[in-house]
Amino acid sequence: MLQLTGIHKQFAGIPVLRDVQLRLYPGEIHALMGQNGAGKSTLIKVLTGAIPPSGGQMRLAGSESAGEPISAWPESPLAAQRLGISTVYQEVNLCPNLSVAENIYAGRYPRKGLLQGRRIDWAAVNQRARELVARVGLDIDVTRLLSDYPVAVQQLVSIARALSIESRVLILDEPTSSLDDDEVRKLFDVLRRLRDEGLSIVFVTHFLNQVYAISDRITVLRNGSWVGEWPVADLPAPALIAAMLGRELAASSTQRQAEPAFDANQPALLEVEGLGQGGQLQPMDLRLRAGEVVGLAGLLGAGRTELARLLFGLELPDRGVLRVDGQVMAFSNPMDAIRQGLALCPEERKTDGIVADLSVRENIALALQARQGMGRFLSRAEQSALAQRYVELLGIKTASVETPIGLLSGGNQQKAILARWLATEPRLLILDEPTRGIDVAAKREIMDQILRLAQAGMAVLFISSEMSEVVRVAHRIVVLRDRHKVGELPAGSSEDAVYEMIAAG
Repeated sequence: MLQLTGIHKQFAGIPVLRDVQLRLYPGEIHALMGQNGAGKSTLIKVLTGAIPPSGGQMRLAGSESAGEPISAWPESPLAAQRLGISTVYQEVNLCPNLSVAENIYAGRYPRKGLLQGRRIDWAAVNQRARELVARVGLDIDVTRLLSDYPVAVQQLVSIARALSIESRVLILDEPTSSLDDDEVRKLFDVLRRLRDEGLSIVFVTHFLNQVYAISDRITVLRNGSWVGEWPVADLPAPALIAAMLGRELAASSTQRQAEPAFDANQPALLEVEGLGQGGQLQPMDLRLRAGEVVGLAGLLGAGRTELARLLFGLELPDRGVLRVDGQVMAFSNPMDAIRQGLALCPEERKTDGIVADLSVRENIALALQARQGMGRFLSRAEQSALAQRYVELLGIKTASVETPIGLLSGGNQQKAILARWLATEPRLLILDEPTRGIDVAAKREIMDQILRLAQAGMAVLFISSEMSEVVRVAHRIVVLRDRHKVGELPAGSSEDAVYEMIAAG
């Protein structure tokens, strides 16, 4: 169906793709794997016409004859769509101020009436949208604004929009990053049906279990170069990880790598009693001690992010009490929380985390400069030294600390946001999905760093959709369901124990 050969791409003379190739056959799901910075996103942008390649060839099977190939480089994403190539990106790129149906058919509205080409057939738009969202397992009102629905639903709407185009190649870039297990299963059912209909699907993910659950073949990139292509049955997980890293990766223990650095009887650094917000979070209690990692477990919509935003002053509670070092606090904004030694790495790095046009240096120095206030400016040299320290500590892949952070891969942007808050030397670090969209090696680096921070006396509230991560790093697990706290589990609890508590709750 599609063949890419000898793909090269340079930015400002720096090669980011070198002799990359990719083969897609009709009726297959092909996983594209690699660490952050391996070149996956750049390859997708080349394939979809978002950026031109510096060299190489693309051959796409012709639709008029029996698979006779045609040479074609799409000059734009619209041109790629006309060739039958549709893409769904990790970050939802739809219009929240339009309805679900309008988002699905924007630019391609069905028309009717005497004023053919001018009058939109809204009945047809809404009916076809209902059929498409049903194909991805949604039962929603397509006339409501997209912003009325959570991120998980918006991601599925993005896939429905891609399906609305008569596609021969469907590219899914981290489509499951905002979905819970049940939604992933429904999506995979849809993808299998599309595969059986002959669609070629490129599946980009960092979840290894999903690769083996859905994929037929795997292509691995490393540092912008093609490593190899394998049938999924011929590349077990250890070999896949080794191909991504370029070296054998020692098996990691599921046990914590450091003993807790706190006394279970010591006073809480932060404590909340009955904290809640109408319609967002039911009243709950929570305690965190210095040197303790508390995991916050629950399915999507359980209230994890809502609690993090309340603790950090991004939202204001309408009930309950919050104490820091035993003193009652009322955070009216994040600055109040920062002054008390709190820090938050948000879930949505694109909208709530990075300042894309600023450099890596400026992004890392941002929170520390804000905490110090107008009277104490960090010099350029101080900012550079600070940024360089954390680039090396966290393994951030960037040509320079002066590189605009928007040019970094998503995983390296996430590391830079973590560096920003570590630079403030917080007493309590709230991490909301810190490993979302991060490759397997980077995940281990970040989780090891979390354990080291706790060992040094920092309190950490760790939120992750990957239950294996929660049970690995947490000294205690707080379980949420439907925006209620349903219980707590001690260190060493299994993933099954967490899920059983969620179900029982």
